[in-house]
Amino acid sequence: MQKLEAHEMPLHKVFSSDYDFQIPDYQRPYAWQEEQALQLLTDLQEALDRATDEPYFLGSVVLVKNGGVPRADVIDGQQRLTTLTILLSVLRDLTEDPELRSDLDRLVMEPGAKIRGLAPRPRLTLRSRDADFFGKYVQTKDAVGTLLMLKEDALRTDAQKAILRNAAVLHRSLSASPEEDRLKLAQMLAERTFLVVVSTPDLDSAHRIFSVMNSRGLDLSPTDIFKSRIIGDLGPEASDECATVWEDAEEMLGRDDFAELFLHLRMIFAKKRAEQELLKEFPEQVLSHYLPGKAEVFVHDVVRPYADAYARIREARYESASGADAVNAWFRRLQQVDNNDWRPAALWALRHHEHDPAWLDAFMRALERLSASLFIRREYTTPRVRRYAELLRQLDEGQGLDSPALELTDDEKAGTRARLDGDLYLVGKIRKYVLLRLDELLARGQGVTYNHGLITVEHVLPQNPSSGSRWTALFDEEQRARWTHRLGNLVLLNRAKNSAAQNYDFAEKKVKYFTGRGGVVPFALTSQVLQHAEWTPGLLGTRQDELVGVLAEEWRL
Repeated sequence: MQKLEAHEMPLHKVFSSDYDFQIPDYQRPYAWQEEQALQLLTDLQEALDRATDEPYFLGSVVLVKNGGVPRADVIDGQQRLTTLTILLSVLRDLTEDPELRSDLDRLVMEPGAKIRGLAPRPRLTLRSRDADFFGKYVQTKDAVGTLLMLKEDALRTDAQKAILRNAAVLHRSLSASPEEDRLKLAQMLAERTFLVVVSTPDLDSAHRIFSVMNSRGLDLSPTDIFKSRIIGDLGPEASDECATVWEDAEEMLGRDDFAELFLHLRMIFAKKRAEQELLKEFPEQVLSHYLPGKAEVFVHDVVRPYADAYARIREARYESASGADAVNAWFRRLQQVDNNDWRPAALWALRHHEHDPAWLDAFMRALERLSASLFIRREYTTPRVRRYAELLRQLDEGQGLDSPALELTDDEKAGTRARLDGDLYLVGKIRKYVLLRLDELLARGQGVTYNHGLITVEHVLPQNPSSGSRWTALFDEEQRARWTHRLGNLVLLNRAKNSAAQNYDFAEKKVKYFTGRGGVVPFALTSQVLQHAEWTPGLLGTRQDELVGVLAEEWRL
């Protein structure tokens, strides 16, 4: 069993030659925001104002550290240690007392001691991407003033921007305090402020400790844990390269979408619905194929290409010498569905058929048809995910465009058509999707776009026509009940609802409600309505059949 040590330590012992803190490259970047940095300072100042000698605890750090060797890899506590270093550096550069400045500098920098064989070095070394920046603009004496002159948009990483913002907010707050108050704060930091330092020589043990501790910092995500296992399986040179590839992918997608990518990767590999949390299933279902010995393959053949595929799907920016527009159009349509369960299959397709736009066009067409049917029929999560899992199995078996899971059964076709032919408006989640899809089909060749800030679904025959209006003469109660909420009576508008205008008679409604600026209406579906002189039950019957027929032909129902 690995030896575990835990000690309460004042900061003057934490920031000493006993520890050479290193932030491993597999850790996420520094990410504390101004609110958190100010909260740390406020907590310290409030503890100081209480004017007692009670120790003030800042929480814990978890380290991988061997015996008496100073090097300590920080598993948990990076945010706190980094912010404390910024705070100490700001205090150092603000003071006019040479002795205090020297004392504070020794907490930030190891001055070195020839007689003890200690070279000058920073107490804390950030990840390789940010270490030089942090050393030059924070840890070096008199550097904070230069840091505050930098422009945020000129900085390379989000971590560097966070360092600049937090240094600025701490500097503003502390520079408004008298020198005497800053001295008291520095003294409290050194002597009365404690961290619980937990160390173990084993990385897995450190992660287990971290997982059960309640930290004040920003928690590691499952992807951070997976990264530590992957990078830990590599040699120094390969680990640096793979850490850079991993971080580039995470920055490209953003932290939330990068985490979602790993949910999709689990589905692509396991081909079944998740039964436990990702942290438990992913190592067994995915990482076990690559660890030990093939970690580099996982980074280059899985993380990088699938992250790139995710970005291209999300942003509809697939590129090819021909056919790219058609593929990107399918991506945009799929993203209008109210779930992302289709995405693993789309990722698989783009990963394996990137250079075949014709295949991708055909596959995405079939995938959109399947996802639309599942969506319109309001199929719930379990059978929906099972269907996509079966599709992934068939794709891996080489069935491709002939995968039976892509095809709709006769019952599914009938169920989809029945929903389209029913009271569509009353199914709130699907009505706009169906109408936008229909409008696109009606506007083929007209350069249709959905880039409107607001799109609403409206009735032609009102839901509650005024007594004595033309509507009550044209439609009896039974006819209103039959037609009000069906597809043929619905249109799209790019404006907010107008409760008064909704009840206009048809002629007035066309002029005042269904017409855009300059008499132009942006939707083909709505412009069709303007061509009619009267709105009657007979017209609605014909229009209903025609519109359902357009969708049925597109989706092969």
